Amino acid sequence: MFEGSIRHGIILAVAVLIMCVLGIAAALRIPVQMIPDLEVRTISVITGWPGATPQDVEKEILIEQERYLRTVPNLHRMTSFAETGEAYIELEFPFGVDINETLIRVSNALSQVSSYPENVDQPRLFSSSFSENAFMYFSIIPLKGNPHQIDMDMMYDFVEDQVRPRMERVQGVSEVQIRGGSQRQVQIQLDPAKLAQRGLTLTQVRDAIRARNADVSAGDIDSGKRRYLLRTVGRFDQLQELEELILTRQGSANVRLKDVGTVTLDHFEVRDTAWSEGERSIRLAVRRESGSNVISIKEQLLPVIDMMEKDLLEPNGLRIVLIGDDVRYVQDSIRNVWTNLALGALLATLVMYLFLKSGSATLVGVLS
Repeated sequence: MFEGSIRHGIILAVAVLIMCVLGIAAALRIPVQMIPDLEVRTISVITGWPGATPQDVEKEILIEQERYLRTVPNLHRMTSFAETGEAYIELEFPFGVDINETLIRVSNALSQVSSYPENVDQPRLFSSSFSENAFMYFSIIPLKGNPHQIDMDMMYDFVEDQVRPRMERVQGVSEVQIRGGSQRQVQIQLDPAKLAQRGLTLTQVRDAIRARNADVSAGDIDSGKRRYLLRTVGRFDQLQELEELILTRQGSANVRLKDVGTVTLDHFEVRDTAWSEGERSIRLAVRRESGSNVISIKEQLLPVIDMMEKDLLEPNGLRIVLIGDDVRYVQDSIRNVWTNLALGALLATLVMYLFLKSGSATLVGVLS
């Protein structure tokens, strides 16, 4: 056996080199993270119904969805929650189930629900595993002294539209979750006395706003060889347009929305707050894709954060602060691994030399 190896030394050397190259390539491609990848086997279904009570959410949404979801194959457990304005269902499946095929089956089951109450959002599906947890946390807060007098509750839409997309474009980032603040909202406060004086009801005002706030196709016109598509633009762009909305006509006078109430731009009810350095803030949690390298993500993300702070946040009176970084624990663990490898190799070399009493023989053993 050994004689054959020595006689074909070139072939043996090439085989060893190939194994070394493949081993190094595999080592470099191994995901570096705190928690090993776990198989995805949980699907969440979230359905929003703004303003609805938990009792209505359970009766009108959860019961109907559960009726069809319980027929999904391989379903191990289903857990439902009803909250104010939201229905949440968690579906758990056994290991080995194809999660992509299961997502399609869950979507098909939800499509069988005949109808939802008015203003109910479309159900959203999420599949996740425990290993896809957040690993970096940031806070967006006003500049020192808040020179622009920024209301952080009103900055939610700015962060969602401008900050989050830039961070999610980094390779390996699956989602950036936002906490704190609230989405902007146009609030219409009606005066009951003025409504009664003009013989209007809340339902009439609501229907008039919905009918007017829409873009509608007006068909097309054929003119010789040309064809023109017509579209009527009716959505409100400014508060003044909404205030001038004609609700009804009484005699020769038009009753406008501003005649029976006030229109203001504010935000939804704040139910989630975040604080950083004694200031109201908006918190960002970065989640990674399954199989990605958290160290590589951090190295790509931090330059994006620095550029975004300089070009986007500071001109608008904001700054971003890193408040949590689990990657440092991974880096410390890797340094410990390299230290232990070096100490182990040194001790093994020393023990080998003590037994062999020969530097050349020890070198051959170490190279092997």
